[in-house]
Amino acid sequence: MTAAHDIQIEDIEYRNAPSGALLARLYRPAGDGPFPAVISVHGGRWVSQSRLTNEVIDKSLAQAGIVVMALDFRMPPDARYPEPVADINFAIRWLKHFSARYNSTPALVGSVGTSSGGHQTMLNALKPRDPRYSSIALPGSNATAELAYAVACWPVLDPLTRYRMVKQKNMEVHIKSHDAYWPDEASMGEGNPQAILDRNEPVLMPPLLLIQGTGDNIVPAEMTARFADTYRAKGGDVTLEKFDGQPHTFITNAPESAASVEATQKIEQFILRQAARISR
Repeated sequence: MTAAHDIQIEDIEYRNAPSGALLARLYRPAGDGPFPAVISVHGGRWVSQSRLTNEVIDKSLAQAGIVVMALDFRMPPDARYPEPVADINFAIRWLKHFSARYNSTPALVGSVGTSSGGHQTMLNALKPRDPRYSSIALPGSNATAELAYAVACWPVLDPLTRYRMVKQKNMEVHIKSHDAYWPDEASMGEGNPQAILDRNEPVLMPPLLLIQGTGDNIVPAEMTARFADTYRAKGGDVTLEKFDGQPHTFITNAPESAASVEATQKIEQFILRQAARISR
């Protein structure tokens, strides 16, 4: 069991976007480090929620000795794909550039994303230098958005297939969210982690942990399993942790359940293990 760290929490502005200041909540473990550090990217069907959405996960990671930068980023109607992905790319570079300030190093920076945040995280994991995503300059920095590792919880890894599923099931809220974020179906096919791998596009493949409940009716478990199989077949290091009967967002909805505690511990252990590997 990892010893619990005292943590410090503060809100900072990491970018002044055309629509206004973008804030992040920083969770900092006490101690000298160097600590692993992660960008935390919330879900919300691409159109809602905030840097506070995954607080229960973020606090737990910080108490385990991991710096967490939980993001706000632009969403519809202020921005749509690929602009929010570019905000996240900028934040990765920002955290790497200022990592020493938070007792970390650029080599130890990874990410944790949930649901639609998992989708946007994985686009940056696979294609960190894509000009659509890396277009926002960070003055005075040569940091790049390559991730040392990634965690994606119940992620939308095939948005085009998911769009067709929610249309077939008349899931009106999700249909409207897809339509608000994506310009069209062609974009859903373009900014699509599963399709990117299927098309054999050049990608980076950092070590990856996937968390998925088998009772999820928002992101089918089969979608996540297919991505894991493809990632592995292409040489990627991926671990898929399935949680029997658990629904979408189960950790944040019921953080004290046995499944949620176990899943959170697996995220912590994965990140600390990756950091130890990198630091050897």
